[in-house]
Amino acid sequence: MAGITSIPRVMTIAGSDSGGGAGIQADLKTFAALGVYGTTVLTAITAQNTQEVTDVHEVPPEIVSAQIDAVLADIGSDAVKTGMLFSRPIIEAVVEQLGRHAVRNLVVDPVMIAKSGARLLRPDAVDSLLTCLLPLATVVTPNVPEAEVLAKMTIETSTDAERAARRIVKLGAKAVVLKGGHLAGPAVDRLYDGKTLREFSSPRVDTNSTHGTGCTFASAIAAGLAQELSLVEAVALAKNFVTGALRAAYPVGLGHGPLNHFFR
Repeated sequence: MAGITSIPRVMTIAGSDSGGGAGIQADLKTFAALGVYGTTVLTAITAQNTQEVTDVHEVPPEIVSAQIDAVLADIGSDAVKTGMLFSRPIIEAVVEQLGRHAVRNLVVDPVMIAKSGARLLRPDAVDSLLTCLLPLATVVTPNVPEAEVLAKMTIETSTDAERAARRIVKLGAKAVVLKGGHLAGPAVDRLYDGKTLREFSSPRVDTNSTHGTGCTFASAIAAGLAQELSLVEAVALAKNFVTGALRAAYPVGLGHGPLNHFFR
């Protein structure tokens, strides 16, 4: 893609978190911490803190398209990460532009529900996510509740998680990392690429500062891919980065605080 640079470039297409813990704010912190240049395409503005999302303003799809055009025509991108896309028209605009610019290394974080319970993807947009965006994905990174929607099944055990991962890849994504934070026991993330299932395990971190873990994880994978790591290496990098950021997190606000992206 376009652009003259000596530093890997990663573009995030996501919503803004006014509390700074998730969304494009978490993405940019992750990119900076991992040594890549981050660009942003804003899909929604959220009024949000560590406790709740109080309001959402959708960015018009034509402005989303214009942002993608502006970035890719000049700076280019070595990887793209999508987060909160919110609506069917925005997903369709993003899909059109990613195809037109022949984007590679696409990491899809299928953001649906905030930690506070607020809906960040409209119900009528789920089908567009499944049929239009997932087939473009290098890897999709759902948590258990998101994977249940994508795979159309209940996930309660490790066997369920493996079955769901296989179902999601059959939807068209080249690979899936099904995150295990919602399941009991150690935090085990499962990477399935259509052939091999790999597990990435770490002890569970006892902290209330977990806001933005999904955004950070997906952005770290994108940063790794932009630096020409293999998918397995990029997932391992992301797993270690999120674990370290959780361990070093400090209290902010009265709810779920953010990670410490600059723990290193």
